[in-house]
Amino acid sequence: MGRSSSFTVVIILGLVLNAAVVCNGGITSSFVRKVEKTNDMPLDSDVFRVPLGYNAPQQVHLTQGDHEGRGVIVSWVTVAEPGSDTVLYWSENSKRKNRAEGIMVTYKFYNYTSGYIHHCTLRNLEVGIGHCPRKFWFVTPPKVGPDVPYTFGLIGDLGQSYDSNRTLSHYELNPAKGQTVLFVGDLSYADKYLNHNNVRWDAWGRFIERSVAYQPWIWTAGNHEIDFAPEIGEFTPFKPYSHRYHVPYRASNSTSPFWYSIKRASAYIIVLSSYSAYGKYTPQYMWLANELPKVNRSETPWLIVLMHAPWYNSYNYHYMEGETMRVMYEGWFVQYKVDVVFAGHVHAYERSYRMSNIAYNVVNGICTPVNDLSAPVYITIGDGGNLEGLATNMTEPQPKYSAYREASFGHAIFEIKNRSHAYHSWHRNQDGYAVEADSLWLFNRFWHPVDDSRSA
Repeated sequence: MGRSSSFTVVIILGLVLNAAVVCNGGITSSFVRKVEKTNDMPLDSDVFRVPLGYNAPQQVHLTQGDHEGRGVIVSWVTVAEPGSDTVLYWSENSKRKNRAEGIMVTYKFYNYTSGYIHHCTLRNLEVGIGHCPRKFWFVTPPKVGPDVPYTFGLIGDLGQSYDSNRTLSHYELNPAKGQTVLFVGDLSYADKYLNHNNVRWDAWGRFIERSVAYQPWIWTAGNHEIDFAPEIGEFTPFKPYSHRYHVPYRASNSTSPFWYSIKRASAYIIVLSSYSAYGKYTPQYMWLANELPKVNRSETPWLIVLMHAPWYNSYNYHYMEGETMRVMYEGWFVQYKVDVVFAGHVHAYERSYRMSNIAYNVVNGICTPVNDLSAPVYITIGDGGNLEGLATNMTEPQPKYSAYREASFGHAIFEIKNRSHAYHSWHRNQDGYAVEADSLWLFNRFWHPVDDSRSA
């Protein structure tokens, strides 16, 4: 991102390298993490602290607000009373001040009533604009273009445990300095509590504020966002999530906030829903069929897909849960040369080779993944640290499609260098901030479609 093409925007809310084992496949790390029970932090932990001041905005978070990256959705919660829906914002060193008006929503879930949830979209952010008790800032992305460098963080299945806190701190202190987080689902894990205790949604919003109030997180819905609980009279799936976390789905002609696309720098990012209908003729299927041909690789060379349930997973946790979606869509991913797919769900890390399994047609028996240079690299990054703990039981022997796997908590960084090269690194929590436990140079499938499987 060139300095001349981005702006720091100030906003004001409300009140205005280890030994490894080589198997049949790639590498199963021999790193031994001390197995400990993973506990959520108590609600009086400092990371959940309510901001000072009457009705002060809390749980502030940002995500992209349009398709091109010139808008930002700012969201926050007030508790005592609705307060103002106005955001004042300005660009760094600018005297021109602007304001945007948002909307306010609330919801009830069993015996819980939410605070006043505000969502405000800031548009056309070449300049920006404000003043009030809580002040935040963010850097607008560079203009979309083929050789624009950009750095994404990757986090999934975070929760709010002590390990979750270590993961977020590790990401924040990583010298690679991610500019936007691609979040692959499973946010608060409030559904693990009695009656899906939505107080834990509030706590999680305050917990991640230290990052997401200053850089956008791009949201993917996971199974812990479904919150379908008919036993307590809650029949609407995704109710807390959809009220709290808005995304710009209409900008990509989607009919649902659970699947959508955005452009950011030199990347075209498609978000899919593992827990919405995806069979033929369904809205998600029809949208993706129309969306993939639209991607202009001369404008956005890097085609990235986010989902929650992984298609290629060699752990005995959630094994083959993504299989039916893979059967529906993998052929398209190969046809349109998707570069990389990030998923969560499995609480561990895994990276695949470029493989596909699209030849099978029920009668031919060809059902083994094969090397395919038109296929994506599949990366599971569901190792954020939530209270369910690590997935430590792996299938043996390691399948040939699996390049590296390890049951440790951590995060990843994806650095786009130009239209042809990007660098992926995975960072386990036990290591120093700059240490890469796994890494790979990725070569773009459209502009430089050579074998990158041995570039780790």
